[in-house]
Amino acid sequence: MNRNLAAAVTLGITVLTAAAGLPHDAARAAAAPTAPAHPWHEDADHMGSGLTARMPTGTVHDSATAAAAPNVTGTLKGLDVSAFQENINWPSVASKGASFAYVKATEGVDYTSSQFPQQYNGSAAAGLLRGAYHFALPDTAGGSAQADYFVAHGGGWSDDGKTLPGALDIEYNPYGATCYGLSQSAMVSWITAFSTEYHTRTGRYPIVYSTRDWWSTCTGNSATPGQHDPLWIANYGGSPTPLPAGWSTYTIWQNADSGTFPGDQDIFNGTTANLKTFAHGTYTPPPPPPGSGWPVISQGATGHSTTAIQYLLNAHGSALTVDGDFGPATRSAVVTFQTSQGLTADGIVGPNTWQALIITEKEGDSGPAVKAVQDELTAHSHPVTVDGDFGPATRSAVVTFQTSQGLTADGIVGPNTWAALVS
Repeated sequence: MNRNLAAAVTLGITVLTAAAGLPHDAARAAAAPTAPAHPWHEDADHMGSGLTARMPTGTVHDSATAAAAPNVTGTLKGLDVSAFQENINWPSVASKGASFAYVKATEGVDYTSSQFPQQYNGSAAAGLLRGAYHFALPDTAGGSAQADYFVAHGGGWSDDGKTLPGALDIEYNPYGATCYGLSQSAMVSWITAFSTEYHTRTGRYPIVYSTRDWWSTCTGNSATPGQHDPLWIANYGGSPTPLPAGWSTYTIWQNADSGTFPGDQDIFNGTTANLKTFAHGTYTPPPPPPGSGWPVISQGATGHSTTAIQYLLNAHGSALTVDGDFGPATRSAVVTFQTSQGLTADGIVGPNTWQALIITEKEGDSGPAVKAVQDELTAHSHPVTVDGDFGPATRSAVVTFQTSQGLTADGIVGPNTWAALVS
């Protein structure tokens, strides 16, 4: 379906939609007559598309260099796919070790994936447990209406032992304002309405897919959905944590947007028997291992976490060029630091090395560690001047960040705030 016609209606060219017979697009345009014109790209909207778009160009995902990461509870591998992936060879996917798959079924209240039947039925025929997911557009229709549309177009659930509960993909808006123009309380109400209606229609609560950053920004880090909805956390930093408020554990972790399988790469938090239990009904996954809130980063990585490592190494006496590129010089400095701290000198910055590197910072402090704080705040959309001076502006940004993450908003950058900043 061509949603560009909806934009034409927005501009007042209603004759086109009448001729094309697009009632949902026309209804959308009528409901939001001042919305800006833009192209629709539902086939490209998928779990994590917003997260990937926010990764700096050229970034090497930490998960790609985190083979030694100790913070994965489950080992069952899976994938999630959308219409962007065509003609998937499901027997090949199964032979490579996939145990489950989620397939995009719907978006909003007027899009169904053209690839859904092949992907949904094909994955099941290859022996994978499979489920469907819905890409939410909270600014186009209510949560209950979108749940109904999802169930009516492939998103239902039956206790057949091979169908996983439907998933609600609620994330960064691919068409405008991050939170779809909704207040935090309105967003929580929308999610609750979707979840409640899905439960009414199927007898199961949906698993909720999101990122910690989006959840904090757009729901105020609400704990309400976590009372009954399982969590599917997206984090490409080598660890599934930190988790949003309301969840002490996660059921699925999307840890990369490419890899062994087509589409995004996922890990189920449990065993094969646990996955089958999840398909049939309620499953309580184990909590993440202690200390798993820190990313695991090694040579080859780039980006703000590497920048923070370089600033922190300089704070401990190194003289690195801070360029965000984890090259041989940075690895050598990490090994030297680890040796000095009595840590395993492997050149990989994991939880133990992070906790040795960080320095508690507060207003009045200065130096390279403060620059690390300032650079991470800027990366998290709380821009401050990276000058190494922890003044009132930096403290204010820290408080705002801590509030958004559900942390104690004291303006002091201690271990919990550091973990949230670099994750």
